[in-house]
Amino acid sequence: MRRPLLAAALTLAGIAGGLAAATARADEVGSFSNDWTGNELTVEAVPDPDIQGVTCHIVSFSRSVIDRLRKGNWFEDPSNTSIACRQTGPIVIGKIDTSKHGEEVFSERKSLIFKSIAVRRIYDRANDTLIYVVYSRQVKDASAKMAISTVPLFNANPTWTKGKPER
Repeated sequence: MRRPLLAAALTLAGIAGGLAAATARADEVGSFSNDWTGNELTVEAVPDPDIQGVTCHIVSFSRSVIDRLRKGNWFEDPSNTSIACRQTGPIVIGKIDTSKHGEEVFSERKSLIFKSIAVRRIYDRANDTLIYVVYSRQVKDASAKMAISTVPLFNANPTWTKGKPER
């Protein structure tokens, strides 16, 4: 009975890994230790794959060997993550999902199988603003850890390659 569950979990992990590969790539731009045990904060730059000129900076926590020994979980980092997105050049908007659900632009695993962080972009038509939400996806003990950042398009004069959606 357990083998089908394990196979299903491994299949889902493979699919999640494939989806993560299809989203934006992160470049580490900085890291530093935040305590004497060697726990580390890492800052990554994630360019929006469909919107040229917008970059999100994500800071996340990586547990040290001492912390892993103390807590007993070797294969998992906490979902503590923060985000800031800004215009970093002329904005050129490609084909994006402008529905109220938006679309995932980045995902990164935080455990061997069941936990990851993701960044979702939502377009706010009424305020002409891009909204980026970083959140934790966790199968067990679902987490409500999240952060938000916005990039207003007012005065940014973006180019919409597929045409700007109607209000």
